[in-house]
Amino acid sequence: MGTASSLVSPAGGEVIEDTYGAGGGEACEIPVEVKPKARLLRSSFRRGAGAAGPGSLPRGAGGGLLGASFKSTGSAVPELEYAAAEYERLKKEYDIFRVSKNQELLSMGRREAKLDTENKRLRAELQALQKTYQKILREKESALEAKYQAMERAATFERDRDKVKRQFKIFRETKENEIQDLLRAKRELESKLQRLQAQGIQVFDPGDSDSDDNCTDVTAVGTQCEYWPGGVLGSEPSMGSIMQLQQSFRGPEFAHSSIDVEGPFANVNRDDWDVAVASLLQVTPLFSHSLWSNTVRCYLIYTDETQPEVELFLKDYSPKLKRMCETMGYFFYTLYFPIDADNLTIRKWEMEKSSLVILFVHLTLPSLLLEDCEEAFLRNPEGKPRLIYHRLEDGRVSSQSVQHLIDQVSDLNKTSKAKVIDHSGDPAEGVYKTFLHVEKIIKQDILGLEMSDLESQDLGSEDPVPEEDGFGDVLWDIHDEQEQMDAAQQASHSAQELGFDKYYQRLNDLVAAPAPIPPLLVSGGPGSGKSLLLSKWIQVQQQSSPSTLILSHFVGRPLSASAESSLIIKRMTLKLMQHSWSASALTLDPAKLLEEFPRWLEKLSARHQGSVLLVIDSVDQVQQVEKHMKWLLDPLPVNVRVIVSVNVETCPPAWRLWPTLHLDPLNPKDAQSIILAECQSAGTQLSKEQEKKLEPHCRSATTCNPLYVTLFSRMVSRAGRTGDLDGTFDQCCECQDTISLYRLVLRTVQGTLGSDADKELMTQILCLVNVSHNGVSESELMELHPGTSWVTLASLIHTLHNMPLLAFGCGLLKFQHLQAWEAVRVEYMQCPAIVSSYRQKLINYFTVQLSQGRVTWRAADELPWLLQQQGSKQELHDCLLNLFVSQNLYKRGHFAELLSYWQFVGKDKSAMATEYFDALKQYEKKCDGTENLVCLADLYETLGRFLKDLGLLGQAVVPLQRSLELRETALDPDHPSVARALHQLAGVYVQGKKFGHAEQLYKQALEMAETAFGADHPLVARELEALVTLYQKQNRYEQAEHFRKKSFKIRQKATKRKGNLYGFALLRRRALQLEELTLGKDTPENARTLNELGVLYYLQNNLDTADQFLRRSLEMRERLLGPDHPDCAQSLNNLAALCHERQQLGKAAELYERALDIRKRALAPDHPSLAYTVKHLAILYKKMGKLDKAVPLYELAVEIRQKSFGAKHPSVATALVNLAVLHSQMKKHIEALPLYERALKIYEDSLGRMHPRVGETLKNLAVLSYEEGDFEKATELYKRAMEIKDAETSLLGGKAPSQQSSSGDTPSVKMAHSPNMLLPQGQR
Repeated sequence: MGTASSLVSPAGGEVIEDTYGAGGGEACEIPVEVKPKARLLRSSFRRGAGAAGPGSLPRGAGGGLLGASFKSTGSAVPELEYAAAEYERLKKEYDIFRVSKNQELLSMGRREAKLDTENKRLRAELQALQKTYQKILREKESALEAKYQAMERAATFERDRDKVKRQFKIFRETKENEIQDLLRAKRELESKLQRLQAQGIQVFDPGDSDSDDNCTDVTAVGTQCEYWPGGVLGSEPSMGSIMQLQQSFRGPEFAHSSIDVEGPFANVNRDDWDVAVASLLQVTPLFSHSLWSNTVRCYLIYTDETQPEVELFLKDYSPKLKRMCETMGYFFYTLYFPIDADNLTIRKWEMEKSSLVILFVHLTLPSLLLEDCEEAFLRNPEGKPRLIYHRLEDGRVSSQSVQHLIDQVSDLNKTSKAKVIDHSGDPAEGVYKTFLHVEKIIKQDILGLEMSDLESQDLGSEDPVPEEDGFGDVLWDIHDEQEQMDAAQQASHSAQELGFDKYYQRLNDLVAAPAPIPPLLVSGGPGSGKSLLLSKWIQVQQQSSPSTLILSHFVGRPLSASAESSLIIKRMTLKLMQHSWSASALTLDPAKLLEEFPRWLEKLSARHQGSVLLVIDSVDQVQQVEKHMKWLLDPLPVNVRVIVSVNVETCPPAWRLWPTLHLDPLNPKDAQSIILAECQSAGTQLSKEQEKKLEPHCRSATTCNPLYVTLFSRMVSRAGRTGDLDGTFDQCCECQDTISLYRLVLRTVQGTLGSDADKELMTQILCLVNVSHNGVSESELMELHPGTSWVTLASLIHTLHNMPLLAFGCGLLKFQHLQAWEAVRVEYMQCPAIVSSYRQKLINYFTVQLSQGRVTWRAADELPWLLQQQGSKQELHDCLLNLFVSQNLYKRGHFAELLSYWQFVGKDKSAMATEYFDALKQYEKKCDGTENLVCLADLYETLGRFLKDLGLLGQAVVPLQRSLELRETALDPDHPSVARALHQLAGVYVQGKKFGHAEQLYKQALEMAETAFGADHPLVARELEALVTLYQKQNRYEQAEHFRKKSFKIRQKATKRKGNLYGFALLRRRALQLEELTLGKDTPENARTLNELGVLYYLQNNLDTADQFLRRSLEMRERLLGPDHPDCAQSLNNLAALCHERQQLGKAAELYERALDIRKRALAPDHPSLAYTVKHLAILYKKMGKLDKAVPLYELAVEIRQKSFGAKHPSVATALVNLAVLHSQMKKHIEALPLYERALKIYEDSLGRMHPRVGETLKNLAVLSYEEGDFEKATELYKRAMEIKDAETSLLGGKAPSQQSSSGDTPSVKMAHSPNMLLPQGQR
């Protein structure tokens, strides 16, 4: 193509030069079919017109007109203008068309996107509908299958019912002759019995058995045997013999013991040691904190002359005592103050907390120490151990003050229990002698251990003899129990009464309400007094209703061990097992434990002779509460009541429909009066203006909160003593909630400290306690701050304890209230980095302990939890692979906690097992020597049990087999530890259904236990019980029953001889402590303690010693209170029970009559103590054959219970049954029948139609109908009773065989010697 400056001429094709510009362009030929653009044409015309103007060349000369190559120059211009206009029009239309099409495309795109979205939604709905359809289809199929199965069961039931009807018709038509024969045999036996009695031959009397009167088996005349000898040829018993299966009238009694109900052990059977221990733990408020704490505090008093001895004792012997106590799970502290320390109040507080005080003295005793010595040695009402080391020197005489003190202590030696060590010679020898005395005092007097037991083993080494496990394979943590005891004590502490009486009645109504009833919700805001209310009410309930079993749990702050849901369920289940006297194994799997707990609750409710009350405080603080407490939503057993307390804001929604007791804030007047009373008791007087200002301040809900009021009064009282009342009062009034008031307390206390170092120490202590898992001990604080003296630490803790910020629990410093914990967080630790730094400080401390080989329960509790909170997965992983840390956690039952740590580091069960195996292999390479091999065997056993609880049975076998091999190698093959390894391995085989292997191992373990300990040892019973469980799983009931009887006899003998090892040790320790309390002056409190001491010795079957203490109690009460005081009736009642035990029936009756006479005159007609004396005297009259005297007493018992509980209470039914039994014995069947029927109606309405009490009453009615000759009714009643009995047996331990002899040929004479042999265990 050419340029626009040269065009082709249409005529001759010549080139027309464009003269515009300097010269022409290059000549090019343009194709004709290509039209020039309108713009170019218009510019050419303009140029041509310019050339034709004036001065231009002629048309034909020089240059020509541009565009002259067109045919017609005249017509070219209109055409071009038309083309340009057409072009413009087309361009506009094109632009309009293009814009419209773009808009259509955008619209279509939006519509397409919308349709695509709608399509996706419809597809999702279609998929959901398809899934729903499949689910409904499956449910329909399941429902149809269930329907068909139900129809099949119904048809089977109809066939079985018709079959039973036919059999019963045949029996009724064909067995009447047999019944007549049996009646003739009965009359012949009666005549023979009368002839034997006439000849003076001794005949067995069921009333002379060792069984408790709460069973009261009164056999009808001539039917002293359990079963008739119906099947002597081994045939199945006929229906006729079943009619006579158990012709005995049973009159159950409510109390387990004849000991007086006002004592703390009224709900205790002499053979039931675990219940005795539980009752003992319920009366721990009778003792001071130091008597049942797990902390041994040794307080030292010394002079300048004996300072070298004290330094030697602290350097050489205090660490040994600490290791000894830590081995047994106790803290040990040695406290001392400088001689010139001017802090008498704090020293007195420390002496009160101390378990032992030691005075090191030589020749003189400074006057500054004289008051301390008098406080410790002369004013010692609790009889705590005291020791005086007196160094003598030849030729020199001690000062008068020293000699006078020693003489006074010697005169009061019986009451003060103080020992004096006179030593002359080398001071080092004297200190060693002091150490030996201190060691003996700690073991015997403080911990209550027997020296013979301790001398047979080294406390610092592994015990080679397997411990007796009171619950079979159950892992028990005594620290959890002690923590709960401390929590209950702390919760019940209140300086002022807060008007809870109005709430007590509501709680009492819950206990007395008829079943079924959902749990009671006690709600209120933080600090509203929920814990205080429940703890106080529990104490009242224990005194007023001793037959009620109360299981309580007080939850601490969130994330603490007390708030661990699996530990709560495990502890409550163990409590139920204690009271069920069961040795069954308990799983540690949280899911299975949650399933088993309701079963244990139902099992105990069926056995317990009274109500069962569960109290859980601050349950909303429990981790995953709705998941782990879902059993609360299920129907509870009829005699079980549950009370839980929650904060209003954090109450789970599903619980809000339960009956609720809401704690309102205090009345403004009550709040003001409490503050004024507290100030007045502290010697602080508010001015009139301050009282006026206080009145409007106490009008809001937050300022009338009980905790706020308590804290306010403490602050004002303290300010009155320090002289800053006005300023502190105004500051307190500015605080409108508890947390802000706690923050003021923190600032105030810190402001009173003298130095910056003390202020920093206070901050450190509070922050360390705040970030810890369960608290921090004093020794740990001393090690964390090595420059701190005991004086500084004790003074600071005393202040924080009184304010109230900190408290002692299980030997650890903890916050008294959750609001105090929150206030410390807000005041000192708002930055997460600060929290992390304090956690790291504790982590470093416990890590150093592990590196030194000190694996204590404290390190196992704190270090893994702190690492988890810190997010240090690798360090936590390394900590868990410390085998002794994991072993410590597992052996104390912290299974769920250990499992959660492994889940946190991202390890599943199999990976966890592999890690442990590898760690054990590495540890095994370093082991040498017998002691290390035994320790390694224990580690392998722990791993095997842990894997078994995880359900990894295949992997659990290997470590247990390795443990067995190591013990056989390191110890003798017949060593008891080998038997324990066999027992654990057999347990895995049982769980894996390898019954043949398990049976062989159990029998080997049984043989070893019998060889090592004798045939009557409790460990032998443990192996027998394992075989019983094994045989029951195989349906080998005959062999299971044989071993069960052997096991029961061993348990019974062991219980009467010594009792449960744990329970007996506690009872012995409490007996020693109670005895110390009774050596002082004659006071009503000491008389009560003597009475309790007599009860304790009665429980230990030491009847002679029990008689001495009970008589001392009676003499002291008669002398101090008068012979007609109700307390004297209590002593008379207990002495009567003792005489009854010794078969001195006449003497017992006389004492009971005296007690009854006193109580009739002194107590209300419906008082429980009067009812119990009436009952026991009636039982005694019945046993003596004085039935005419017993009848009015039983009638009086019915009246008393009706007045106390109402006419429809189960206790009234029990009294009616007892009265009916008496009438039946007297052959007054007409009088007995309506009593039985009324009792049956009450039992069915209150306890349910399938309760064991209903079965017992039906059985008695069946016997009564049989005696009246109504055999058809008797059979019907007895069949129903047996149905209830079978259901109870299934509930209490799986499907068991019939209670009759398995062979059917047991002679009646044998059964006569054992009337209670086949009763359920809980009724023996």
